[in-house]
Amino acid sequence: MPGWGDILSEVHATRNPQTGAVDFDQVRRKYLAQLSGLTGRSTVVYATDWLSGGNASTVSVTFQDMQGLMEVFRDLPGPNLDLILHSPGGSAEAADRLVRYMRSKYSHVRVIVPLAAMSAATMWALSSNEIVMGKHSQLGPIDPQVPIANNLVPASALVRQFQRISDECANDPARLSAWLPTLQQYWPGLLEICTDADELARSLVEQWVSTYMLGSDPSKDSKAKAIADYFANSELHKSHSKAIDRDEASQQGVVITNLEENQDLQDAVLSVHHAFMITLQGPTVKIIENNIGRTFAVQQTAQTITMPAQSFPIPPRFPGQL
Repeated sequence: MPGWGDILSEVHATRNPQTGAVDFDQVRRKYLAQLSGLTGRSTVVYATDWLSGGNASTVSVTFQDMQGLMEVFRDLPGPNLDLILHSPGGSAEAADRLVRYMRSKYSHVRVIVPLAAMSAATMWALSSNEIVMGKHSQLGPIDPQVPIANNLVPASALVRQFQRISDECANDPARLSAWLPTLQQYWPGLLEICTDADELARSLVEQWVSTYMLGSDPSKDSKAKAIADYFANSELHKSHSKAIDRDEASQQGVVITNLEENQDLQDAVLSVHHAFMITLQGPTVKIIENNIGRTFAVQQTAQTITMPAQSFPIPPRFPGQL
């Protein structure tokens, strides 16, 4: 398997001697076509430059991504889809719309997490039939965050805090003066918004897991509820950024496939991941791309670039095909 350094050298070898430009697209698309040729499945990558501290408005899951999915799903055959996710998350409402659109086009979806899919991206992953994860891969809690004093705070933590304030002040009214600065940061309707946001995340994941991941399980409803409750439990996880690895997810009933079970698949997936991460070292901060060459990209200036499809020969399937 070519590693990060090997693929970086391959990218550098495409440098135009006149302009100095390198062809990220050629290398990235080659490995993506090879992965699809190996699995025999339509393949889409959704990757963002969030680990480098990219602007949240451009690296997060937003409704703008619908335009990206419309581009990459065009002419991409079903019924099987592999979706490679590398994302910090974003809007649960946007994830809901993206999942509905994706599931209207593909009946079997396998989400592959080469490194991390957090928050709303975890929700998106849980709408699949199965999740493929390596030893190093992680999902994350799905508890919603709300803005308070220029910080993002777990919605359920605010509700718990308000209940604590209510209990303390009911027992000792003199405590109200100590809590007043905190209470002044609670804008009107905040607690209701927090409760609704928490219920939305739980209900969406519960519905998706029951319908798609556990569809044939006679106990699917109770198991789906338990999975949703686990991922949404901020009191348990303590941090919205906490890593949930494949063993933890599997223990909760999530259908997980270990990436290392198929060496050819692991090699192909990680080569794709490396190629995308190298591309994201430049001005591009988000790429949504399929195995037939359709690309939707967002740059740091928030400019959207849609690249036309190109024809790529599909290589023979490798040994150990899926």
